[in-house]
Amino acid sequence: MTSAPLTIRPAVAEDADALLELVHAAYRGEGGQVGWTTEAELIDGPRTTRELLAADLADPGIHVLVAGDHDGCCAVTHRAGEEVASFGMFAVRPDQQGSGLGKALQAAAEEYARTAGATTMELYVIDRRAELIAWYERRGYVRTGETKPFPYGEPGVGFPRGDDFRFAVLRKPLG
Repeated sequence: MTSAPLTIRPAVAEDADALLELVHAAYRGEGGQVGWTTEAELIDGPRTTRELLAADLADPGIHVLVAGDHDGCCAVTHRAGEEVASFGMFAVRPDQQGSGLGKALQAAAEEYARTAGATTMELYVIDRRAELIAWYERRGYVRTGETKPFPYGEPGVGFPRGDDFRFAVLRKPLG
């Protein structure tokens, strides 16, 4: 039996509710399944809000991609004329993790950024997420040595279980 090819498309406003559920399932393990990418042991509360997601979907500088039937998503932020694009809100439904969907979605995001004129993709990962950082490194991302402060108190980041969180900055040239 042959499975249908994976479709990856730009998200639209009508996707907001399904994307919100997907992001919370992937980041917080909601819905009963916990994938290896969950932050549930580190952060409580919502990963994003419907309002923040709707604002991202309406922002012409943010390109949200959806894989399959809301099985994965990511956001690429790229402003015209900038060389660096930012990769974020990367979520794959826990029961789809390890299927290759994440790799395909990330490749589509990188191709979008390259086509939009970016020469580098940048992303931030909570620095204590060694397994996740290693996953990105296997895909060509390199730690820059820079860190960024965690946005404590900002909407859509949840409630960290500690006051010493920071982001590691990783970059990949888009050749």
